[in-house]
Amino acid sequence: MTLKERYEYTFDYFLKNRPVVDTELEYTDPYELIVAVILSAQCTDKRVNMITPALFKRYPDVNSLSKADPSDILEFIKSCSYPNNKSKHLSGMAKMLVKDFGGIVPSEPADLQRLPGVGRKTANVLASVIYGKPVIAVDTHVFRVSQRIGLVKNARTPFEAERQLSMNISPGMIHNAHHWLILHGRYICKARIPLCGQCGLKEICLYYQKNIGRKKFKAKE
Repeated sequence: MTLKERYEYTFDYFLKNRPVVDTELEYTDPYELIVAVILSAQCTDKRVNMITPALFKRYPDVNSLSKADPSDILEFIKSCSYPNNKSKHLSGMAKMLVKDFGGIVPSEPADLQRLPGVGRKTANVLASVIYGKPVIAVDTHVFRVSQRIGLVKNARTPFEAERQLSMNISPGMIHNAHHWLILHGRYICKARIPLCGQCGLKEICLYYQKNIGRKKFKAKE
């Protein structure tokens, strides 16, 4: 199977089995999404969705958040991971949005990365989800799944995986591809014990062929 065929098989499968896909973070506007994405770093979307309703009720827009002290923000987010750092990031992000961007979440990844708490992955998520930019964010799920399937080869860093994926996924498909790979890694291709028996991609998955399929073949001999 060629690399092109592997990509086609993978995304044809996702398109047929999960045609509608989006982030599991709950938000109503770009301001709420950037807050949620910053909070989601090394934290589950489920936990973030539990935190944000009270936070957004207290700080309904970027202007109100920009006036908040990090210690006040901390009271609303202390049940998530790294709350002290994130409270400072949210405060700094809101202040910079108001001061440098007129309170509008910018569309370009380079501008987004200027904001406190926004790295390359977060910037790509925001640019893709809010503005439909043809960029793909590589988190731990995307990094793992893309290498297991064989979409990415010998990538040592998320940036290298991002480069290879971007080269092989059409711009119109990248937005969905990001979410498909994340959800597949979250619920099927798990880090410690992947649920290969439930996976519709095992026929072309390099990880399955090497670690599961080969063992089954030897057991039959």
